[in-house]
Amino acid sequence: MADIGSTSGRDPAFWALIPAAGIGRRMGSDRPKQYLTLGSRTILSHTLSIFLEHPRIRGVVLVLGPDIDPDALDLPLAGGRLFRAAGGAERVDSVQNGLEFLAERAHSDDWVLVHDAARPCLPLEDVDRLLRELRDDPVGGLLASPSSDTIKWSDGAGHVERTLDRERVWRALTPQMFRLGMLREANACARDAGHPVTDEASAIEFLGQAPRLIEGSAMNIKITRAEDLELARLYLMQQGRLEGRFSA
Repeated sequence: MADIGSTSGRDPAFWALIPAAGIGRRMGSDRPKQYLTLGSRTILSHTLSIFLEHPRIRGVVLVLGPDIDPDALDLPLAGGRLFRAAGGAERVDSVQNGLEFLAERAHSDDWVLVHDAARPCLPLEDVDRLLRELRDDPVGGLLASPSSDTIKWSDGAGHVERTLDRERVWRALTPQMFRLGMLREANACARDAGHPVTDEASAIEFLGQAPRLIEGSAMNIKITRAEDLELARLYLMQQGRLEGRFSA
């Protein structure tokens, strides 16, 4: 991995941050899910390639656990654009470590796209849409998918309390794109206050800001359970990013 040089020019740069220090207990595998393979490459390698191959992404900060040797990983060729930061106890801590790493090397008004390591099927078109729609936004936002299901709100005891308006319910996806300075402050404040930080948008909301929702593809699944692997293979083949044949 390389050292980041100072940013240049007046236009804010775009950086990607990939927290990959998690264990992924629900997968039930012998290793963290991001190190399982799809075809000949790991899930993490597929995910990193999305951003390393994008011409507008200045660099990618990969946040790894302390026991992971990056030289032993199946990492894509990066051309000096892949950097490592140390992971933390929880995802929010890993993201904060990555933001602190970037804060020493990038401008506070640069954009940071935080993306789950276990989302290898993100279409490049969605990245382009996020950059295009949010680059001049005062807050930033996230890829999200409008709900196609009727959503029930539980009373906490296994019964329905009410039905939510499906037209206003969205599933949060990643990347989530915010200014480095704002996200660094929001993430730290929410964490230190004990506020649940389930994603970067929830930290920004804690500051009283309203992130924008940018509709993203249903292909952008998060691999969480073993059955998700086959669906991810199909999506990657459909995108031409995995060896094999796809039939529509």
